[in-house]
Amino acid sequence: MKRIVISLVTMALAATGLSGCANMSETQRDTGTGAAIGAVAGAVIGRATAGGNKGRSTATGAAIGAVAGAAGGYLWSQRMQQQKASMEQATRGTGVAVSQTDDNRLKLDIPSDISFDVGRYNIKPNMGPVLDGFAASLNQHAVTTVTIVGHTDSTGSDEINDPLSVNRAAATRDYLVARGVAAGRIAIDGRGSREPIADNASAAGRAMNRRVEIFVAEPAR
Repeated sequence: MKRIVISLVTMALAATGLSGCANMSETQRDTGTGAAIGAVAGAVIGRATAGGNKGRSTATGAAIGAVAGAAGGYLWSQRMQQQKASMEQATRGTGVAVSQTDDNRLKLDIPSDISFDVGRYNIKPNMGPVLDGFAASLNQHAVTTVTIVGHTDSTGSDEINDPLSVNRAAATRDYLVARGVAAGRIAIDGRGSREPIADNASAAGRAMNRRVEIFVAEPAR
């Protein structure tokens, strides 16, 4: 059984190594990485939950994990990559950056010139077209879910900033819902001034910190 486990993990790690090959597609690279992670995680879980035969459970867990990990990587790449391209198209020329996070979500980074005014949570006019395009993209990919996180600069106390950050996320959600995105797909959160991305000592830095971060994910199957 130990030989089986070693063989499975070696194959998974080899897939990860192959994922760096230049002639492989993004789907193939994600599949290889998913197989490696799935194999190791499956082996650990299989052994931890085993009854009398830990070796057999470890091997089985590694095999199942490798398959599940590979499939999960493929499904994410196929569907989420399509939405990434759609979102990039929808926000082209606006200055909004669309990126992939470490946990396989898509993130919209909205630049400071279309963020919020001090102490306000209303959607600014030049932010509207960005959200219009984003809403259209979401309506074309109905299986995804959205998380909107509001932030503030350091002006004011936590008693002011915490609800203000939630209101910014809520205002963004309400704007999207008004354009046809189902409210049940959207979760909101507020972090106040606790997660700055720039120095609050300058006006430019404070403007960057007055923001919402929008994350899009495909639910696990």
